[in-house]
Amino acid sequence: MEDNQSAASAVANSLASALIASSDAPIILLDGDLTILAASASFSRIFQLEPSAIPGGSMFALGDGEWDVPQLRSLLRATLSGAAKVDAYEMDLNRPGRGQRRLVITAHRLDYADTANVRLMLAVSDVTEARLAARLKDDLLHEKAILFQELQHRIANSLQIIASVLMQSARTVPSPEIKGYLFDAHNRVMSVAALQRQLAATQVAEVRLRTYFAELCDSIGASMISDHERLTLAVEADDGVATADVSVSLGLIVTELVINALKHAFPEGRGGAIIVSYKSDRSDWSLSVSDNGAGMPKGRVPAKAGLGTSIVEALARQLEATVTVSAGNPGTIVSVIRRSGVAGATA
Repeated sequence: MEDNQSAASAVANSLASALIASSDAPIILLDGDLTILAASASFSRIFQLEPSAIPGGSMFALGDGEWDVPQLRSLLRATLSGAAKVDAYEMDLNRPGRGQRRLVITAHRLDYADTANVRLMLAVSDVTEARLAARLKDDLLHEKAILFQELQHRIANSLQIIASVLMQSARTVPSPEIKGYLFDAHNRVMSVAALQRQLAATQVAEVRLRTYFAELCDSIGASMISDHERLTLAVEADDGVATADVSVSLGLIVTELVINALKHAFPEGRGGAIIVSYKSDRSDWSLSVSDNGAGMPKGRVPAKAGLGTSIVEALARQLEATVTVSAGNPGTIVSVIRRSGVAGATA
């Protein structure tokens, strides 16, 4: 009986050794004393070891002893006893004159009928280049982030310079019409600057629109509303989020609609309120800017669409949304609504 078990064990060992030796992966087979029984040709090649000198020696005596790492020794002994498994142990292999390599080691105990002769199969992966590539990628991303922040600062400074030039020009030109155009241009540049500041401060893949709209309207109100007790600007929004690209378009729409309401809804210094509302349902959403001002003139032929209206309609088409203008009670409501499968813009 014992002879049969010994013969079966010898056959199993020979088969395992043959499989290990022919493997394309860097693998070694160890016995219960962590002596190497067989090693694949790729293991010898990758770690620059003489193939004939590997079998029969201790794993920890390989090379110049660089494999003799106490933690690895403990893990392998625990694996032999069945107390642990080595699935992805990472270690640095320091070989004199050959540079450091980062290795990932996996070890599994092999179950034989002969329980007195346990075997351990150990596979080694050299991930040095992969880790280096990942580190280089992280460094490049960090450098890109720094350059992006520098770009944001330059854009902000440029917008401030442009706004200052427009304001100075508006104060000096004698023509009221040209003065009005320059003030409009100044307000738009300041609004774009506010958009840029909010997005630069966010630096995330998704923008929380309630906070974004609130900060945007605070910026618009600070530059265009002189008496905040007489005229208010508020935001009512749910917890919807949007990508940075979509939030830019939504922010520009809000900016144009709020500026339009501030210019036309409250003539002769009258007071009132402007409310920016946003509601979302998955990919569908509705954005509206309403006021309780003078409302749309009745009985008058609609004027040709201005620059602000054209901007809103173009942005709405880009977002596959529709634009509607309706009378409030009192005031005006401009709504931009996106419904799945519905695209276009009407006014």
